Amino acid sequence: MSKIPLISGKECIKALGKAGFFIKRQKGSHIIGDEPFTEVVVPNHKTLDKGTLRAIIRQAELEVNEFIKLLNN
Repeated sequence: MSKIPLISGKECIKALGKAGFFIKRQKGSHIIGDEPFTEVVVPNHKTLDKGTLRAIIRQAELEVNEFIKLLNN
């Protein structure tokens, strides 16, 4: 299993965008991304906690390795 990276909310949104998600709306510091069948909430913080990021990756129905590849592309 790959290690969860320390990234910001903006970096997470950018990686999810590469996976087909788009920003649906924002309420306060929480950005709601949407794909045709999945909705993901990403806090727009300087660094995301590892547990929070793992939950976001799980909600997006991605594997950690897939998500890391999206970050690096």
